[in-house]
Amino acid sequence: MGNSLKAVAAFVPSSRCQKYLLEDLEEMPVDKMVDLSGSQLRRLPLHICSFKELVKLYLSDNNLNHLPPELEQLQNLQILALDFNNFKALPLAVCTLKQLCILYLGNNKLCSLPLELRLLQNLKTLWIESNCLQCLPEVVCELRLLKTLHAGSNALRSLPGRLRRLQELRSIWLSGNLLAEFPAVLLDMPLLEVIDVDRNSIRFFPSLAHLPGLKLVIYDHNPCRNAPKVAKGVRRVGRWSEESPEPRKRSGAVVEITLHERPSPLPAAKPEPEAETC
Repeated sequence: MGNSLKAVAAFVPSSRCQKYLLEDLEEMPVDKMVDLSGSQLRRLPLHICSFKELVKLYLSDNNLNHLPPELEQLQNLQILALDFNNFKALPLAVCTLKQLCILYLGNNKLCSLPLELRLLQNLKTLWIESNCLQCLPEVVCELRLLKTLHAGSNALRSLPGRLRRLQELRSIWLSGNLLAEFPAVLLDMPLLEVIDVDRNSIRFFPSLAHLPGLKLVIYDHNPCRNAPKVAKGVRRVGRWSEESPEPRKRSGAVVEITLHERPSPLPAAKPEPEAETC
């Protein structure tokens, strides 16, 4: 019954209904965090925008498709979760939150990102997975402090050359896209530590042995005929990952290497709130 009442209250903008959705949250919590995930919200209660010292705001798994301009009052916000909603465009108010360092936009209906996103120069982690992106927005290449980019489960066919500008980028997650070739720009990013191109359409992998920072490459579920060569100590997840980069040849015949139990890929799930740091 409680969830049904919340679903009805979400449609009613009266202060009483908004208060019900907030469960009597009248003052900013001591931990400076508000979590309204899974509350069936269709609009952000304006009262939240008065919490000007708020640091973390979780609005995941609701029915939001817009945010009020008053959101820009939250100038101390560092973490904003808008994943699993119905956004077709990123509200421009988000781009005014210049202290943001972690932004969750996954599982929406985004086809692009606004140029104003470049204003978020403190952003270190960006999740845009499971949207409708056919190309990686160029504005992402202007987020100079970005360390982690999750862009899996879109319709990406390539990456922009300007991505090499991101000198702080350490991990890039691209599984479940439409890449037919390994993105050449990644070969010019020696500080990358994690590359995930699982579940694409890549047939050939170039050598990655020259990337000194690389620690993990995930290339499984591609129609490839070789594995990427990597430096000693780099973990690979995919076919022929345990021994040599390619099938071992004996007496003119190709004998595939027997795999040990394959290590599981690193989870792409969102970290728990308490583990998130800027």
